[in-house]
Amino acid sequence: MKRDYYEILGVARDADADTVKKAYRKLAMQFHPDKNPGNKEAEDKFKEAARAYEVISNPEMRARFDRFGHQGVDGASGRGGPHFQDVGDIFESFGDIFGDFFGQGSGGDRRRGGSSTGPGRGADLRYVMEIELKDVITGIENPIEFQCEDNCKTCQGSGAQAGSKAETCSGCGGRGQIVRSQGFFSMASTCPQCRGRGTVITNPCKTCRGAGRAAVERKLLVKVPAGVDSGTQLRLTGEGESGIRGGPAGDLFVELRVRPDPRFERDGENLYAPLEIGYLQALLGAEVEIETLRGKKSLHVPKACQYGQQVKVSGQGLPSLRGSRVGDLVYVLKIVMPKKLSKEEEQLLRQIAESKGGKEKSGFFGL
Repeated sequence: MKRDYYEILGVARDADADTVKKAYRKLAMQFHPDKNPGNKEAEDKFKEAARAYEVISNPEMRARFDRFGHQGVDGASGRGGPHFQDVGDIFESFGDIFGDFFGQGSGGDRRRGGSSTGPGRGADLRYVMEIELKDVITGIENPIEFQCEDNCKTCQGSGAQAGSKAETCSGCGGRGQIVRSQGFFSMASTCPQCRGRGTVITNPCKTCRGAGRAAVERKLLVKVPAGVDSGTQLRLTGEGESGIRGGPAGDLFVELRVRPDPRFERDGENLYAPLEIGYLQALLGAEVEIETLRGKKSLHVPKACQYGQQVKVSGQGLPSLRGSRVGDLVYVLKIVMPKKLSKEEEQLLRQIAESKGGKEKSGFFGL
């Protein structure tokens, strides 16, 4: 059984147009597809509320519904087809509501190309920035340049020449739509004269030719915090494209790419690097000079170390993005054996092997 349209909207039968519109706005925001992704029940309620508003907001259809109920309006629509096929039809029909309530790009502007006559939020922008691995240690301030649309400086975004202004469209009376009635049916279409904007510019700005927008070069200094990784995204609120007709600016999203350093392999906050040492250093231990992201340091190689053994240098890795922890620098030992021995080296090694009584045949001295 179909629900009463007044009940769906939660308004009295004598509610005025503003009350009906406010009630629908509340429901539309609650069950909007962007707020309920993949929720079929919310989508059905979104469509149900749209149908109820379609009927109650149209004086002729409302009168038939009050007199005959659902039978008086079934198969009739004041703003499109008999029933909405998908949510896109709703955005198409009620763009004036979604455009000023949800903001540009999240409602009516989806299929009407931003034709709302009210303020519109500027577009979000994305910028990819590359930094060096060493920049991750302390963070960095990096200048960037990019091109975007901004309000025309000559006309301040109005699109009209100085001393003039946009005029209400005579074709649609500023509604942006033309409604044609045929009996019980009414068909709405975008006004061809103003292309849905509701206003026309008779004396366009010579700089932007009436568009109200122009491409500009932007320069910003972006502060990158320490500890970032490839894929980290920084959001700069209000640094996207400027709003339309006085609307708020969009945001700029800076996506970071950390260039790989051939000396190190990153694993979170830890860094790994190979370290080649001679076989005598592996046997006797040694102090070797190493290169870190912070400069050169001395590393102690323990005696009798093995191939592939890891030697850790604490606190020489990368900082954490979300805490005070600093990772480690880990060297993986690669023991390099000589390709040729001098006679003196061979003699000394054989003496060592003999002193072991042949017990080290599987080790370094099994000669």
